[in-house]
Amino acid sequence: MRVFVAGATGYVGSAIVRDLLAAGEEVVGLARSDASARALARAGVEVHRGDLGDLESLRCGAAEAAGVVFAANQHISETTDPAARARVEFDAVEAIGAVLEGTGKPFVVTSGVIGRTPGRLLTEETPAVPTAAALRLPVERSVLALGARGVRSSSVRLAPTVHGRGDARGFVPMLIGIARAQGVSAFVGDGSNRWPSVHREDAAVLFRLALRSASPGTAVHAVAEEGVPFRDIAEAIGFRLGLPSVSLAAEEADGHFGLLAPLVSLDNPASNALTRERLGWAPSRPGLIADIEAGHYFEDAA
Repeated sequence: MRVFVAGATGYVGSAIVRDLLAAGEEVVGLARSDASARALARAGVEVHRGDLGDLESLRCGAAEAAGVVFAANQHISETTDPAARARVEFDAVEAIGAVLEGTGKPFVVTSGVIGRTPGRLLTEETPAVPTAAALRLPVERSVLALGARGVRSSSVRLAPTVHGRGDARGFVPMLIGIARAQGVSAFVGDGSNRWPSVHREDAAVLFRLALRSASPGTAVHAVAEEGVPFRDIAEAIGFRLGLPSVSLAAEEADGHFGLLAPLVSLDNPASNALTRERLGWAPSRPGLIADIEAGHYFEDAA
């Protein structure tokens, strides 16, 4: 299968590309810069120049492919405008979807589980509640709606912690940086709120399985661990840094965690039962705490 991948050089996207190539698929990667183009070429990927704002380039890439994976996602930073990012991504998937309508081709989009059903177990079929943390929900809805218009569309909902080597700008390295700066590794309250997690290599396998066999208009959960208590995450980070783990009151979270404050106390468990049953996905890589304890996050930071 000739697969067009947007976000092919990103942290998750590059793992998807490696997995697809290892499985014998032909991969075409969207490249915004010369550096990205060179990286794709070195990996044996055909280069397609363009970016998320170049809708004509996206249409051409989709039209020439037998399937599309949309794994593009900007990283969170102090200067990120989440709403603007979501609008760019929405326009991009709408352009791709228009090309794929009526073709029966697979279109797999990246989404997330965080913030959809706070405090309740999220399943693949639970109606999502629009929240400030779920700004990319319109992107997912746009793609899943294509299932009724002749596209085998699906959404891979990633856990908030997609961990593994090379994770330089995700939540775990951000929490490590905050702990270093503050001199303590903190959690809010008793820290029993849960964050789902998945190793990025396991997530990459799920994208391939969705591309090959997900039913039209369905969501799947890239969640290997249903919910890791945030206190366990904080304590693992504190142990590796030689720092105490401390509880903060809710009103102290803003001052300690900064832009992560709205997320660190979220209780956001998510199930993968239907994903395993329907696609035969069997995550096998180390869990989040084991990955933190392995030490590579701290070597990378150093």
